[in-house]
Amino acid sequence: MSDAPRREDSRHDVTRQQAEDAVRTLLRWAGDDPTREGLLDTPRRVAKAYEDWFSGYALDPDDYMARTFEEVGGYDEMIVLRDIEYESHCEHHMAPIIGKVHIGYLPDGKVVGISKLARVVEAYARRFQVQEKMTAQIAGCIQRALQPRGVGVVVVGAHECMTTRGIHKRGVSMVTSKMLGSFRDDARTRAEFLRFIEVGPGR
Repeated sequence: MSDAPRREDSRHDVTRQQAEDAVRTLLRWAGDDPTREGLLDTPRRVAKAYEDWFSGYALDPDDYMARTFEEVGGYDEMIVLRDIEYESHCEHHMAPIIGKVHIGYLPDGKVVGISKLARVVEAYARRFQVQEKMTAQIAGCIQRALQPRGVGVVVVGAHECMTTRGIHKRGVSMVTSKMLGSFRDDARTRAEFLRFIEVGPGR
């Protein structure tokens, strides 16, 4: 075990010691011995990993969208940011969800830096999630901040709760979408967005 001094911090009314003890309980429940050499430092490592995996709870995605730009030279065509990679965890089995997010919107006088769109994805993904909910949350955040003429969000995810347990089906991905404004009401706008992102095999 590491000789580094322990920091007895607390997150969400749970101390690090309590979190590490919970990991030891799971190790025992799985059938192993948390006191053996190979597992001695595992509780500390898992607690540290959780700080990273679920850092989204400490973030407010709306903050990332607070700074917008109106000097766009009259640009009013679709803006698309595709292939935003994300890692999340399903709230049902705490198993990883890994995939990509594609975002499009039709500005109505305001735009936002593209890195901010990626940060919004990150803030929502680094929480326990249901893919359908995360898709709607991302679209809603963009809608609130920019009030664009339309928003489209498509999320593709591989769910390890399906590939490593239960039915054990690999190579399966789930696709969810949320369309607002003209992306929902205008079939041509929606089709243009889907052409831009080209979700599917061979892409």
